[in-house]
Amino acid sequence: MKEKLLQTDKGRVYYWQSNNWNVHADTLFFLHGLTADHSMFDEQIAYFKKDYNVLTWDAPAHGKSRPFKSFSFNDAAAYIKDILDECAVRKIILVGQSLGGYFAQSFIKRYPDYTKTFVSIGSTPYGCGYYSKFDVWILKQVEWMANLYPFELMKKAMAKQVSTTKKAYDNMLQMLAPYTKREMCHLMGLCYAGFLKDNCNLEINCPVLLILGEKDKTGKVKQYNREWAKQTGYSLEIIRGAAHNANVDKPQEVNDCIRKFLLKTF
Repeated sequence: MKEKLLQTDKGRVYYWQSNNWNVHADTLFFLHGLTADHSMFDEQIAYFKKDYNVLTWDAPAHGKSRPFKSFSFNDAAAYIKDILDECAVRKIILVGQSLGGYFAQSFIKRYPDYTKTFVSIGSTPYGCGYYSKFDVWILKQVEWMANLYPFELMKKAMAKQVSTTKKAYDNMLQMLAPYTKREMCHLMGLCYAGFLKDNCNLEINCPVLLILGEKDKTGKVKQYNREWAKQTGYSLEIIRGAAHNANVDKPQEVNDCIRKFLLKTF
């Protein structure tokens, strides 16, 4: 993977492009979750770069794309579009884990003609009817509530919550390591606030696959995904023995789900 840099007026966004780029092949863009970075997709990148073009990034204010001034979901969508333009990509397969699924939907909202397929891993839907007033209220409290916890204990608790395997636990701890407590808590508040502001009733006019870890205990992700599938008819695949970071817990199973979906769809 070639490391590349997108310079914006609010900071630098690092992204990675597969070496064996084929202008005739489909392109997958992997979008990681909150407080994570591109390394959570190492197993997916190694698997798919043989047959597809692959892009991934450290989202604004995440991983190597730090420090970064405050950004909106509109900014994030525009940066994805800028990266696609730099790579001369006109159609994209978006694979978003958790927050990455929000960024994917934010992009689809603004650039619907660019998206060929959307794969959600442990994310939740855009749509005003899914979230109760209490759900919205809780999301607005995330930053100050997170600040109440001892930092080292919080990082270990977060890593434990999103994983069932030692590999996924260690990966999450490694991704959390660069942040200060203040930076991480503010990032959590910023992203949830950004989602609440950007959320809307969104019609997605491309094939969609929902992937959910059987043991996902993050918020109400399980409940939201079941309702998302019920209301839209999207395929919902349950990954046995996996938690929120299902693609790190059970990479082969997730890779197989994505590949089968893409082969069936195209």
